[in-house]
Amino acid sequence: MKILIDTDVLLDVALDREPHTEASGATLDWAEGHPGSAAVAWHTLANLAYLLKGEARSFLEDLLGFVVVPEASTDAARQALRLPIADLEDAFQVVSAVQFGADRIVTRNISDYRRSPIPAVTPGQFVKALKAF
Repeated sequence: MKILIDTDVLLDVALDREPHTEASGATLDWAEGHPGSAAVAWHTLANLAYLLKGEARSFLEDLLGFVVVPEASTDAARQALRLPIADLEDAFQVVSAVQFGADRIVTRNISDYRRSPIPAVTPGQFVKALKAF
């Protein structure tokens, strides 16, 4: 299983946003235990750096120890612009997931990914599916 982790899931953990911390944290724990099986989009790093301010460096250093960051390119940006997804930031996430070969996008905003070629699941759904295996 390969997943792309959306920014909101990472912020749940970094900012200890209850009631989402447990499921989002379990998603990151799984990713850490399966290095190379999870990715984050390039622009997610910039978003985290901006939102986490002084805590960003440490959080990103830890995160980059086990996730993959698909390359950003002009072609990838154009692909995102062509997707039938209303929120352009989500379209960038989708293109990153496609580049990585993700099976799922883990996000709390699954409705934003209705038209994504890669299914979106919540952290809770992802953790529940892992327990079923």
